[in-house]
Amino acid sequence: MDIIKFDVYRGPNLGVYISVNNSIGLVPMGFAKTKADKLAKYLDIEIHHTAIANTRLIGALSAMNNKGILLPTTAYQNEFDYLKAETNLEVGVLDTKFNALGNVICANDKGAIVSPWLSKQDCQTISDVLGVEVIQKKIAGFNQTGVVLVANNSGAAIHPEADEEDMKTIANVLGVKIEQSSINNGIPYVSSGILVNDHCVVVGSLTSGPEIMMLTRAFLN
Repeated sequence: MDIIKFDVYRGPNLGVYISVNNSIGLVPMGFAKTKADKLAKYLDIEIHHTAIANTRLIGALSAMNNKGILLPTTAYQNEFDYLKAETNLEVGVLDTKFNALGNVICANDKGAIVSPWLSKQDCQTISDVLGVEVIQKKIAGFNQTGVVLVANNSGAAIHPEADEEDMKTIANVLGVKIEQSSINNGIPYVSSGILVNDHCVVVGSLTSGPEIMMLTRAFLN
C-alpha cells in the first residue's frame, strides 16, 4: 500500500470533488480520462462519472462506504437513478438541511462518526444505508466531523487538536488505529485533501514529508 500525491483541477483538494470505496470511485462529469485512469490504477477501483446536485462537489456532498452511499435532498433524480443502476451499493437520501453530507459524516465499514447537528432519525438512516453503528461526536470543537476525520477499515487520520479520549472512542467505533495529522502543508481539515480505501492512500500535492509520516502511521503500519 502506497501514499501517492495527486492534484485535481490544479489544486490539492481532491477529497472535495471525489469519493471512493474499495471498488468504485465517483468523479465529476468531464473529469480528465488520464487522471481518472491513474486514480483507478492507484486505488484499484472502477471509475464512474457523475454529478451530485448538479455540481462537481461529490466528496463534499455525499458519504460512502463499501455498503452504501448517502445523497443529499438536493441530488437530482437522474443522479440517484444512475448510482442505483451502475453500482452495487444501497443508495439512500438523507433528509437534512445539512446538505454537505461529506462534511458531517465519516464512515467506514464498521462504524460512522457523525455531527451532533444531525437528528436521531438522520442517524437511523445513516445506519440503515451504510450498515454501521453510528455515534454523534464533536471533534476538536468542530461539529463538521466529516471534515476533520477520514478513515478506511484499518486506520484513520484526525484533526491535530483532537482530544485523546475522543480519539479512543472514535478508534473503538471505527475499529481502527488513529493518528492526528494535517494535510496539504498544515490544513487541519484532513478529508479535504485525501482519498483513501483499503488499497491505497492518495493525498494532495502540497502534503509535506512530516504529514506523509503521520499518514503512514495511521494507514500503513
